[in-house]
Amino acid sequence: MARIAVGGFQHETNTFAPQRASWADFERADAWPGFIRGPELIPAVHGYNIPIAGAVEALQQLGHELVPLCWCSAPPSSYVERDAYEKAAGAILEDLAAAGAAEGHIDGIYLDLHGAMVTEHYQDGEGELLRRIRALVGDKLPIVTSLDFHTNLTPEMVRHASAMIGYRTYPHIDMAATGGRAARLLDRLLKDRRPLYKAYRQIDFLIPLVWQCTLMEPTKGIFALIEEIERGSPDVPGATAGARTPGGSHNQGIVSITHTPGFPPADIRECGPALVVYGHDRETAEAAADRIAAVIKHREPAFAGKLYTPEEAVAEALRLSQNAAKPVILADVQDNPGAGGTSDTVGILRALIAHRAKGAVIGMMVDPEAAAAAESAGEGALLPCGVGAKVGYAGEIPVEAKWRIVRLGTGHFTGTGPMYGGAKFNIGPMALVTDEDSGVSAVLAAKRIQANDKEMFRHVGVEPAEVPILVLKSTVHFRADFQPIAEEILCVRSPGAHVTDPAELLYRNLRPGLRLTPLGPVRE
Repeated sequence: MARIAVGGFQHETNTFAPQRASWADFERADAWPGFIRGPELIPAVHGYNIPIAGAVEALQQLGHELVPLCWCSAPPSSYVERDAYEKAAGAILEDLAAAGAAEGHIDGIYLDLHGAMVTEHYQDGEGELLRRIRALVGDKLPIVTSLDFHTNLTPEMVRHASAMIGYRTYPHIDMAATGGRAARLLDRLLKDRRPLYKAYRQIDFLIPLVWQCTLMEPTKGIFALIEEIERGSPDVPGATAGARTPGGSHNQGIVSITHTPGFPPADIRECGPALVVYGHDRETAEAAADRIAAVIKHREPAFAGKLYTPEEAVAEALRLSQNAAKPVILADVQDNPGAGGTSDTVGILRALIAHRAKGAVIGMMVDPEAAAAAESAGEGALLPCGVGAKVGYAGEIPVEAKWRIVRLGTGHFTGTGPMYGGAKFNIGPMALVTDEDSGVSAVLAAKRIQANDKEMFRHVGVEPAEVPILVLKSTVHFRADFQPIAEEILCVRSPGAHVTDPAELLYRNLRPGLRLTPLGPVRE
């Protein structure tokens, strides 16, 4: 039995978003727990589909003694404020020191990190945290982390962590499972007492989030290749005839592979896709890294698809819905709060009303003012204010209409979908409001949350499978719970802080030679 310190610090930073992450954002609970520290961490994360929950369960099953540090996350936004970063990072370092990590009283460390954190004072929030931990505990102590799929995997992160294990699904239905994988690798490192060789590669083009989905090609095939290489199978999809395929952990020494497609709206030098192969044999690890990088490069032209304007999308949805047996879903991909969007822009809402798309529902419209006003006015009353655009992104203004308050909700409910199953939501007050003239409805919430669980709608009386047109403020995550009920999905390019095309962003810090989009312009 070993003494394992466990903790985490998560934030996905869109440096182009209008709202920064304060310490209050990390303290506050939404779908996941708020800031937790010490012994209460272990029961607080139980049952959630988050990496630390999976890691804790796996480490306990393996018989290790857990030393809880702290864990916190904040909704994706712009830069993490200096004060917030230093409080969370400081708590982790303080707790490690108190546990005797510098004196050898800790045998290993597991950290639940995101991998795309940018702060007011550091481009690489995770790399800096790991550097500080290494300075405390030395070079030999095993440190294993889990990483989000959208990690911007930096050289410093790879240097300071013994191993890093990333999600393999987008939508992220394997978050807890990834924590479990990381924990089992940490256990293996402790037993083998052999350091891993690291073969690290950066890819030279940015991949928009909307085309990173693992339910579709080309990303689906890339991760199938990675799993085949880990297993050591000679029959790798897309392999060149006669090519030597690196084997798995039992024959040629490959222990684990992490590929992170990156988070494009981050103005940092090391932004972009990357991968790292861990193994005991240098030649095999390097060959595997080269092979995966070559396949990603070969598939570069396939990272593309159609994006509709709001007017085009609503017109097409109305046409499709005439003969549809299931909802037509419009994905508001640029106002995704899971990528730093405000979740209150109104481009699609205005198009729905203009086309009088009766029965259409949009969510989640994050408007604390309107949600509170609905709660005060009560069901059946008219909403005394406009809906959405309270942040005012892109110069938008709220939508004024005869908004009837149909249903109120507290915002307290439990998620049931593949990604948020078991999550204890706290995003209220909430309300369902309907424009009496057009018949278009909006689901209001008080806290930013991505629309990727059907319970968000059911909480205010809407059964998603029964509406003709459903608009979701999400880029890809919604597909886990909503794709099975969709007649068709249309991706819409409406105003939002998550700008889908990186070539439209005004980067200042990207490294030279990086293409801003697949087959796109090169950063000079």
